[in-house]
Amino acid sequence: MTRISTTNDVITLINVFTVEPANQQRLVELLIEATEVSVRQAPGFVSASLHRSMDGTKVTMYAQWQSIEAYQAMRADPAPLPFLQEALTIATFDPGIYEVVRTFEPAGAD
Repeated sequence: MTRISTTNDVITLINVFTVEPANQQRLVELLIEATEVSVRQAPGFVSASLHRSMDGTKVTMYAQWQSIEAYQAMRADPAPLPFLQEALTIATFDPGIYEVVRTFEPAGAD
């Protein structure tokens, strides 16, 4: 399960894909397949959450990894490559690696 916390010792990868609305569902399917077939089994994988924009133009993957080395090792695995190659024919993406700086809850929440 995804836990967003400043005390988690993980790195966060956020990939924002831009896509034509007609291709958004296919992109979602490709990212689900890549994650199910390979990414979930990779050593160092912690969690991932897939999001799609309501206007149909974006798909965002929020993933947590134990280390940058674990993430890079997964990227070297050829198993998800066919899904990602097809994804790049219908979308562009802007990846970033992040650390959690602060989280917020509603005022008065425990």
